[in-house]
Amino acid sequence: MHRTTRIKITELNPHLMCALCGGYFIDATTIVECLHSFCKTCIVRYLETNKYCPMCDVQVHKTRPLLSIRSDKTLQDIVYKLVPGLFKDEMKRRRDFYAAYPLTEVPNGSNEDRGEVLEQEKGALSDDEIVSLSIEFYEGVRDREEKKGALENGDGDKEKTGVRFLRCPAAMTVMHLAKFLRNKMDVPSKYKVEVLYEDEPLKEYYTLMDIAYIYPWRRNGPLPLKYRVQPACKRLPLPTVPAPSEGTNTSGASECESVSDKAPSPATLPATSSSLPSPATPSHGSPSSHGPTTTHPASPSSTSAPGGTTTNGSTSNCLQTPPPTSRGRKMTINGTPVPPLT
Repeated sequence: MHRTTRIKITELNPHLMCALCGGYFIDATTIVECLHSFCKTCIVRYLETNKYCPMCDVQVHKTRPLLSIRSDKTLQDIVYKLVPGLFKDEMKRRRDFYAAYPLTEVPNGSNEDRGEVLEQEKGALSDDEIVSLSIEFYEGVRDREEKKGALENGDGDKEKTGVRFLRCPAAMTVMHLAKFLRNKMDVPSKYKVEVLYEDEPLKEYYTLMDIAYIYPWRRNGPLPLKYRVQPACKRLPLPTVPAPSEGTNTSGASECESVSDKAPSPATLPATSSSLPSPATPSHGSPSSHGPTTTHPASPSSTSAPGGTTTNGSTSNCLQTPPPTSRGRKMTINGTPVPPLT
């Protein structure tokens, strides 16, 4: 679950305050040449006598600098939502001004310019404020279109069914709402309850105040939310592979099979393992085949061939490399020394 990180408003002040008056932005206005923002009244008064940006000295316009500034509605909304009570105080000042000067007219002015917009109409919320919301089952885009077509044809019921209305604090999170729905409907633990705004799933750490700020809800009715129930995705445990112990062959084949293609030394070849003649095993029918054949006695450390012969009374199925001294051993046939194979 995500943790909520709280940031002090003083850390954001450099991005929310006007460099000319030192206060928070009111009617934020941005210079298109360098994108620096100021209060509208501050930058208009400044550009009456200057043609350069007060922060970076970039030329705003050669002759008519007021043509290169634009109202930044998005930035002003951010300031109103981040600074507590700023919008309410500004609307009160505007109402007091026009009450003191009733003959003053606002050309093309809106209700907000005259201070006649309430905080509820603007969408601003506080943590302890109560929010009215409606919750209903999410039918999906396809089912909604089919139901809409049925209503247009007069085949369906025009009354909404399954819609519930709640009054919750603005600081309540989506996770709390999902838990409430789970307990209310007795949803098994193998399913998860997901809350949506229109067709978009909401994060569990979103509060109702965050939803009011992020999505286009202007408090002209209950906050419309939906929910759906889906199978929870369970993580399957991965099969554990045992760690190879020291001296254990994990290749799936024994060591004798891996070295079976190596050429053994003459001293370790059995007499019946090859059809080729060798000095140690003369071929049948040769002049010296009936004579006595003497070989050097094998040392106790010599090993047997892969045929399963015995060595020192024990049977071995693996071909082991002979000691290096076995290659230099001399052999004689009928008293004649024969050089060893290399």
